[in-house]
Amino acid sequence: MLRQVKPKNARSKRELEKRAPHEKENPKVTLFLSGSKTSQILKLAVNDLAKLKKPWIEKFTKKNDVHPFEDAASLEFWSQKNDTSLLALSLNSKKRPHCLTLIRTFDHKILDMLEFYINPETLRQLQQFKNRKPAEGMKPMITFHGSAFENPNQTKYTLAKSLLLDFLRGEEASEVDVLGLQYMISVSVAEEEDGQPPPPIHLRGYLIKTKKSGQKLPRVEVEEMGPRIDFTLGRERFAEEDMWKAAIKKPKGTEPRTKKNVDMDIMGDKVGKIHLPKQDFSEMQTRKMKGLKRSRNEEIEDAQTIVAEEDDGEETTTPKRSRF
Repeated sequence: MLRQVKPKNARSKRELEKRAPHEKENPKVTLFLSGSKTSQILKLAVNDLAKLKKPWIEKFTKKNDVHPFEDAASLEFWSQKNDTSLLALSLNSKKRPHCLTLIRTFDHKILDMLEFYINPETLRQLQQFKNRKPAEGMKPMITFHGSAFENPNQTKYTLAKSLLLDFLRGEEASEVDVLGLQYMISVSVAEEEDGQPPPPIHLRGYLIKTKKSGQKLPRVEVEEMGPRIDFTLGRERFAEEDMWKAAIKKPKGTEPRTKKNVDMDIMGDKVGKIHLPKQDFSEMQTRKMKGLKRSRNEEIEDAQTIVAEEDDGEETTTPKRSRF
């Protein structure tokens, strides 16, 4: 059985309530940490990714001897201690150079993970693009280009799309002001070819600019702001089926109720269907209906009309008078 911690004071009680499951979860916080060995390329790339992720980040400055694919107990402990559901581990070695491992947890247990190898030749930082940067906490627009991301089967590219989407999307919002759409993150991959190595993933950041167009809608342009990072994928660990079902399960009452027999037509009007049962006229009570009642004068006139019609139909013979 799981040990239930009882709060000792009001402050610890608030902290436990904050970490407890909610219908609407808080934004996913990412913990950035370094392995036993790292590189300058990893530090530059991680700093730029952390700037895009702010303020939902936590950072470890010291190096840690941790290998997630061999033993992830320490990562689970740090995730629970710092209340972070995402981890980004920087580790550099001869066999796996400039490796950034993105790790996702559920209930502070390792759910899935994937290695991203950074290409140092194509790396360009945010500060190398001389233009303005979006404000901290802004929600980005995220686009994915490439058929590899839309594969119905579970692959490294579909896992990369899911991890990057969780990592970059920030705080969930039902409505966003147009002025808040300041930048866009584009993730693209080329088509896979037989006999060729897997294509790299290209991550780019663009500023969104609106200019006058002489019409009601403005003209939208994009300008690259950085970072510019190319990844090649390494080892992966997919989520177990039972754990994945528990992770995506939604509590009752959060899903919107769908209205039956209500649809939209081509013009955008709401159209509804009404199903009525078959009418049985033999069971209808017509005596008590005021609309079917007639006045007494109408009944007398109808009776006289019927008698007159019957008299006209019969042949009547009048007796002749005899003269005396």
